[in-house]
This record gives sequence, structure tokens and C-alpha cells, in this order.
Amino acid sequence: MNYWLMKSEPDVFSFGDLKNRPKKTEPWTGVRNYQARNFMRDDMKPGDLIFFYHSSCEIPGVAGIASVASAPYPDPTQFDKKSEYFDPKATKEVPRWFMVDVKFEADLKKLVSLAELKEKKELSKMRLLQPGNRLSILPVTQEEFDFIKKLGR
Repeated sequence: MNYWLMKSEPDVFSFGDLKNRPKKTEPWTGVRNYQARNFMRDDMKPGDLIFFYHSSCEIPGVAGIASVASAPYPDPTQFDKKSEYFDPKATKEVPRWFMVDVKFEADLKKLVSLAELKEKKELSKMRLLQPGNRLSILPVTQEEFDFIKKLGR
């Protein structure tokens, strides 16, 4: 099993939005960074656990736990000329962008803020906390995952 952190701006799509979906599942569309795409396409497997991270907001941090709910598949927004994520170089025969579905798994009793994460020496090597690391999808070690989960509970 792998562990991940996936960022979303809560005013665009929040952890609460995921929880309130009819099947508590949502396609993770719109990723347009090759490294983040590669994580989804090559490394994510159904059942992997995810920290759902609220970014670009007043208090960024880990909002809850989700899981990978599907195998990777082509992101349909790359083919939609009306989508902000349209890619004219992508074709259905040779798609460029992939995605997975994510599913709500568990609430945390409290948001684990970025400031709190930065205070913990146990997380000093976490990719999220490294200078210049702005990817929307990041791998997390099992030790980091377990430690942050305890902080949120």
C-alpha cells in the first residue's frame, strides 16, 4: 500500500464536498503537472490511503482521509474544448493526462495545520515541508501518515 497527500483548494472542492457526494467518491480531474500525473498514472493503486489537504486558504492543512477508489484512467477534461483543462495536444488514442477516483474514508477530529506539521521534528523530511515543493500530489511515508493521523485524532 502507498500513502499520498492530495491538495485541493477548499473553495473549489473541499473534503466536506467529497464526504457529501452521493457515493462519497469523486474523479480527481484537472491535474496538469507531469510529475503529479505520473504519481497517479504509475504509482497509485486502489486502496492506497490519501491525506486530503486544503491549500491556498486561510489555514492550510490536512482535512481528512480518503482513498484511491479506481485504477488510473484518462482524464476526460483534456478532450473537452469547453474545459479550462482542455489540452489540444491530447487525443483519445494517445491521452496525456490521467486521473483516479478518490473516496472519503474518515474524518479527523481536527484539521492538522501546515504550521503544526512544520513544528514536528518527526516530519522534518516530509516532502510537503521541503522548500519549493508545490506539487498537488505527493507521496507520504507510512510513518508520516501514522504520525499525522494521530495528530488529527
